[in-house]
Amino acid sequence: MSETRKDLPGRLLRLLSLLQGRREWSGAELAERLGVTDRTLRRDVGRLRALDYPVESTTGTAGGYRLISGRNLPPLLLDDDEAIAVALGLATAAGGSVAGLEESSTRALAKLEQVLPARLRPRLAALSDATVAVPRPDVPRADPAVLAVIAGCRRDHEMLSFDYRNRSDQVGARRVEPHHLVTLQGRWYLIAYDPERADWRTFRVDRMERPTPAHRRFAPRDLPAPDPAAYLARVFAGASYRHTARMTVRLSADAVRAGVFASIPGEVEDRGADGCAIRLSAESADLVVQYVAAIAALGAEFTLDAAPEIAERVRALGRRLEEESTSPLS
Repeated sequence: MSETRKDLPGRLLRLLSLLQGRREWSGAELAERLGVTDRTLRRDVGRLRALDYPVESTTGTAGGYRLISGRNLPPLLLDDDEAIAVALGLATAAGGSVAGLEESSTRALAKLEQVLPARLRPRLAALSDATVAVPRPDVPRADPAVLAVIAGCRRDHEMLSFDYRNRSDQVGARRVEPHHLVTLQGRWYLIAYDPERADWRTFRVDRMERPTPAHRRFAPRDLPAPDPAAYLARVFAGASYRHTARMTVRLSADAVRAGVFASIPGEVEDRGADGCAIRLSAESADLVVQYVAAIAALGAEFTLDAAPEIAERVRALGRRLEEESTSPLS
């Protein structure tokens, strides 16, 4: 193998890229990837450490290396697509659902733009001009420190302990195997397996308190759904909340889903020629009424079965709409 000093800068960059791309490597794997001897690999690792990259040696039959967190943040090695992805994420973070990121995102983006290669600037400018993040003031914002702990436990396959405040404002201790973080309509959710309950559970991140690694590893399980987003949609469709209404509509389930402006909070059952049956459930009565009105606005015949509180709000909304439609235009 040829291991000249001329190859050194590029080899160190390749080594750093490999260490950043996976949690842990064996020495033999790294040496093979780089085309060097074990002795040269050890020297290159020493050179990275001298540049403040915290490369840790791991024990075991073959030994290995991993990049760990250090006291200082050394330069990151990003390819073109990764650099654009990071810059775009920073540009839209101010309108996102994570608390306290506005100012820090702006500072980080300014630093990144200073070192972006000239060839990438037009791509970033085009994406930034075409992208706008609209904040939702009615949605609780997640704590970035909480998200970071959850993401770290998921990455390391480590159990996560936390206190959870449910819809009734009761707090209980939980210990779970984190599987995925998902955002939906401005809220962050954790999908996890709960060994104590022997079942999958979904947690709102803004209701989680004092999350900490439990220092116990777990083997990842297969999610009982095609992907995390599909699982979350299925959980919400089957959930029952404080206010529930049922509708039958002389439209197909696909037509109802396509005609409503957002994901329906409940189940939609296709009944063939008879149309479909819909169960709407939410913590807010106003939200249930909002979806009843949206489905009614599709123009098909429907029936509504709901508690008096919901039914009266729907009738009141209908009266107001009728009054507005018959009043002269100003």
